[in-house]
Amino acid sequence: MNLDDFSTLRTGLRDGVLTVVLDNPPVNVLGATMMRELRDLLNGIANDPAVKVVVFESANPEYFLAHVDMHILDQRELLEELAASTPDGVNVFQATGELLRHQPQVSIVKLAGKARGGGAEFVAAADLVFAAEETAGLGQVEALMGITPGGGATQYLLDRVGRHRALELVLAGELVDARTAAAYGWINRAVPAAELDQHVDRVARTIAGLADGVVAAAKRALPPADLGAGLAVENDAWASLVALPAAQRLMSAALAAGAQTVEGERDLEQLVLRVR
Repeated sequence: MNLDDFSTLRTGLRDGVLTVVLDNPPVNVLGATMMRELRDLLNGIANDPAVKVVVFESANPEYFLAHVDMHILDQRELLEELAASTPDGVNVFQATGELLRHQPQVSIVKLAGKARGGGAEFVAAADLVFAAEETAGLGQVEALMGITPGGGATQYLLDRVGRHRALELVLAGELVDARTAAAYGWINRAVPAAELDQHVDRVARTIAGLADGVVAAAKRALPPADLGAGLAVENDAWASLVALPAAQRLMSAALAAGAQTVEGERDLEQLVLRVR
């Protein structure tokens, strides 16, 4: 595949490490185009022996992935294309995380900024996550907008942090700093921001340099949990809420108040609370 054929992803391959830079200004929302390109990229490299590790980072140091694009339903034709290629048992949003969770290569997220909603779900789907202590933040903001997560968060958080903390993260909707996320088990480790690049580079290159077969054997011995039943329940819960007038009103009000702008996304939780 041609790694230059993307509009929202920038890639570079060196010594077995594929770096993928997420680049969808102004705040890196997870739109239908990026979802399609992530699908094509991950499928395209799945059997590529030259790629051992995939590192995801952001072109915007303030925002890794803001959340799913609130205008995504306007891209109906592209969503229908995504739905046609989505495996049975998951919706188009869950499919992105499930593809990442089952990727043969080791996936690493370098989290320097904020990731909320679908962006936080993408982070939780990765194999390894390292975040900047001073600047990174994670949040499942969906409940504040009248819905529940629909892209895997309920199941990924249940698997990573346990039921009690998962309920807190899903229902309180607060932005969680890197140290708290690490203490909860949402991410692997919080790292000083000045050391994040070096730390991720060292881990990625160590893994990429392992003897042939080691990564595959480790992934076979430590498979991702089977979340199929839970994902179906999550989709039903999300679908029962997303079309209701309350959710539509909250999302429209959030957009009018500045959601998906650089300034508005800095404290999205308070912005949403003000328009409720």
